[in-house]
Amino acid sequence: MANTATLTNSKTQWGGGNSPFNVSYGKLMMWIFLLSDAFTFSSLLVAYGFIRYSFNGDVANPWPSPDMVFNHFPFTHAHLPLMFVSLMTFILIFSSVTMVLAVEAGHRNSRKEVVKYMIMTILGGAAFLGCQAWEWTHFIAGTEQGKTLLDGTVIKGANLFQNEYGPVAFADLFFIVTGFHGFHVFSGVVLNIIITIQAASGEFDKRGHYEMVEKVGLYWHFVDLVWVFVFTFYYLI
Repeated sequence: MANTATLTNSKTQWGGGNSPFNVSYGKLMMWIFLLSDAFTFSSLLVAYGFIRYSFNGDVANPWPSPDMVFNHFPFTHAHLPLMFVSLMTFILIFSSVTMVLAVEAGHRNSRKEVVKYMIMTILGGAAFLGCQAWEWTHFIAGTEQGKTLLDGTVIKGANLFQNEYGPVAFADLFFIVTGFHGFHVFSGVVLNIIITIQAASGEFDKRGHYEMVEKVGLYWHFVDLVWVFVFTFYYLI
């Protein structure tokens, strides 16, 4: 009888349909995806640290100081070290705040508020991408004087094969790290647009919940958090 009771109780708890983590399948899979993506970004930042450390003591080709490279601001000729990338960081963090408000509105099934805050989040993401495009363009174009090599060759700007600011690895890592993150932001903006359209059409009201907003919100917060690490490791240190 004891064994029968144990089996019955086990079937009740683990018979399917009940998550042992008290979380939906969709959110659980999103957390797993974000965990795997965190490993990828961590690997890139660790690689950056090792490569940068390898240039310590290289007098002939020293690693450039980011505040000396990223010191321009649109429509001004003043040198403002890291001010523009700080603005980019503020924009992305603010978009994370509007995403929180969208998720909270979804918990209250407030369709209009969800749509409003999602649109604000989309605008924030689009503004960040626009800022990043300007930063890339300026970095690639380089300074007016460029860098003159020993053989008289003048190098202007940076790409995957040359870099007027210092080692080519500095430019390579810039494009890889910020480009990979920018792709995530772009993907997040696309997802946000899709979710906003669904919310505005009443799709989530039919389902009876706004869980999709919360799942996309997890992704967006992750993208914002990763940028904080990129900003700290690549631009500040």
